[in-house]
Amino acid sequence: MAEIAHGGGGRGNMWRVALWGLAAALLALPAVAMRFTDEVQWSAGDFVFAAVLIGGVGLVFELAVRLTPSPTYRAGAAAALAAAFLICWANGAVGMIGDEGDRYNLLFYGVILLALAGAAIARFRAAGMARAMLAAAVVQAAAGLAGLAADPLGAAFSTAFAGLWLLAAWLFRRAANPPA
Repeated sequence: MAEIAHGGGGRGNMWRVALWGLAAALLALPAVAMRFTDEVQWSAGDFVFAAVLIGGVGLVFELAVRLTPSPTYRAGAAAALAAAFLICWANGAVGMIGDEGDRYNLLFYGVILLALAGAAIARFRAAGMARAMLAAAVVQAAAGLAGLAADPLGAAFSTAFAGLWLLAAWLFRRAANPPA
């Protein structure tokens, strides 16, 4: 595990290159699509937003990999990062409730801030991370359900993200209390 944590050669480096290659491919995909169809129209700002979002998630995951050799903790971090990434992406693209400009959608960024604040308070320890992700799941579900009257489909969609937060909580709980 030391070679993975310290970026040495071998399998860890191979995964690192593959994941950053995937990030680059995700960023290049809309540029390629724009050459073949008018349905995809990204501005320079869209590419900057995507690059910051994808790069930020990649950097935070690298930090999680360096923090612990636990594959369960890493999986919890990946689930939490996936939830945060998808919330930002969906909110930026079309919005969760209403459209992307609807002020109600700011609540979902608040869920991410809650998860991050809880993780920091827990000093990124697995047991505290589990509690922070559980809190994020509850607030995510509540925010989604609160938007039910305004946009039922959007509310169901946003409430489904609570499942990713719950998965992260479960994985962090397992990392804190590994099965015997």
